[in-house]
Amino acid sequence: MTTPRSRWQYALIIALALLALSVFFLPAMVRTETELRIRSTQQGLSLPDGFYVYQRLDARGIRIKSITPEGDGLVIRLDSPQQQLLARETLRAILPPGYTIALSELPAPRHWIRKLASNTPQDLG
Repeated sequence: MTTPRSRWQYALIIALALLALSVFFLPAMVRTETELRIRSTQQGLSLPDGFYVYQRLDARGIRIKSITPEGDGLVIRLDSPQQQLLARETLRAILPPGYTIALSELPAPRHWIRKLASNTPQDLG
């Protein structure tokens, strides 16, 4: 038969195990995605080609996760905040005047959320 003291000890062990698991998994849950957003500030000025941007950043050793058009701009996802700052300075040097290069750091969507969001709406029924 278990005593009140041993029940308390089991509860403490379980609480400590849950705390250890949450500390272990917390960084993965709150991981952020580092981005740059390029937009044109002048009417009639088109966005730079994503491949051109990729080549220029890659030539300087900047690691790029993806470059995608989004709305009226171009979104560049990078590995780290350091890479983000290097990419911003590089883009300021290579792009002509008339572009804004904004820093943003957003929570990274989980893979399955990104997959659901990328699907086109479908009629059910």
